[in-house]
Amino acid sequence: MKTICVIQHTEAEYLGLLEDHLEGRNIRFHYKRPFTSGGTLPASAEGYDGLMLLGGGPYGVVSGHILPSLGHELRLTRAFLSAGLPVVGFELGAVLLSIAAGGGAEEAPLRFTLESAQATGAGRLGGQMPEVFPLACYLRDAPALPAEATILARGQDGAPLVFGIGDNSLGFLGHPGMKRGMAEDLIMEFADTPEDCATPLQALAVAQGEIAEVLSGLMVGLAAHTGWMEEMA
Repeated sequence: MKTICVIQHTEAEYLGLLEDHLEGRNIRFHYKRPFTSGGTLPASAEGYDGLMLLGGGPYGVVSGHILPSLGHELRLTRAFLSAGLPVVGFELGAVLLSIAAGGGAEEAPLRFTLESAQATGAGRLGGQMPEVFPLACYLRDAPALPAEATILARGQDGAPLVFGIGDNSLGFLGHPGMKRGMAEDLIMEFADTPEDCATPLQALAVAQGEIAEVLSGLMVGLAAHTGWMEEMA
């Protein structure tokens, strides 16, 4: 059984729809919540088969309110990458992955959008990535990808939305398993919110069925890409 370390940055944002898919594949996940009283982060990658970095709501890495655990998380992410263990980052987590892999980050405003992600070619994620799929994005700042990164999907504006690092790590500039309730809770959790929340909230509600349907294939591809599930159900 694989065991994944999941770093959560806010009360509102967690694995969401991904939890059932991981449990169904007998993949254990342990949440680490450094923002809580007494919350700690692992000192190393020992004991884990991979790392997942979740979004951080309004937290940034080069602008806004800087993520308090930034330094520790970058060191930990580099430790996983150096050990050849997969790292999967969502939203802020994807920006952290980019930095830890030798890239960087660029200032970008806090935003909440429902993007139409478009795969950059056939056969992405072992053929499990749809040509076009919805991706809810709630984050500040943007990745400056390292030269060796592979862009797997772009938004309608051409900006990267999904990228690969090495042979087994992935960054999503959105959360592929986000529920509308998670976004609502994020908006209520912080005073710092995007300018327009009503429009993407409504779009997210409409797209929930499609997000759940697409996630089934994406999780097959993600589990195979990371090596977390050798035999796919």
